[in-house]
Amino acid sequence: MIATFRMSVVTTALATVCALLAVVPAMAQQEEAKQTFDVKGEYVRLVYNDEGWVVLGYRVANGSVGEEWMLLEVGVTLREGVKDQKLVRESLTVTTPDGASILLASQEEFSKASLRALDARANMIRDSINYFPLMADKPCRIGFFTDISEPGRGLAYDEVELNYQRACVGRAYFKIPGGIQYGQHFLNVQLAGSTVNVPFRIMTKEELKENKAKWEELQKQLKQQQKNQG
Repeated sequence: MIATFRMSVVTTALATVCALLAVVPAMAQQEEAKQTFDVKGEYVRLVYNDEGWVVLGYRVANGSVGEEWMLLEVGVTLREGVKDQKLVRESLTVTTPDGASILLASQEEFSKASLRALDARANMIRDSINYFPLMADKPCRIGFFTDISEPGRGLAYDEVELNYQRACVGRAYFKIPGGIQYGQHFLNVQLAGSTVNVPFRIMTKEELKENKAKWEELQKQLKQQQKNQG
């Protein structure tokens, strides 16, 4: 069963999230009227608009500074009332701190790179990204990549059928020229009528320490609010 996301966090708590973690850069601020940003974990970000809903997990990417390959855990669904559509490889890009737009890698590039070690690391330290609307209760695989050298692995395919009842999740791989750098990034998901831009910051050791402290403080505040409301 896909864990559901309930809009139970009060407005003041959401404001606290954004203020504490300070991860909403200029692009997200410009889209403030169209997009809603939320923090679901130290390395989990949620952005949605009137058309689509995107969840991002990037713990492994944050630990891969200097490496050529970026692995992101991605979840996508549509909002209720939006017409069914397809998510294709070209729908996903990453914007790096220098403004470059990186396309999703091809299955051929993925296979040649032999990323088993990266996948194994992700399997050990992955965060849940199962934060979807209540209506999105049908599991769905985003299968743009598969390790064809391993028997029994599912096939890779170039498109995914999206609708408001499907909670589609999978891994996205990007080959970053010059390696992953510190700083502000975006995962961009192009839908039929809009683009959802999910901000995520690759943090230095100092920023990680500060972020962890802020996250722990936020958790305390949310627990206290829940206690007061209970």
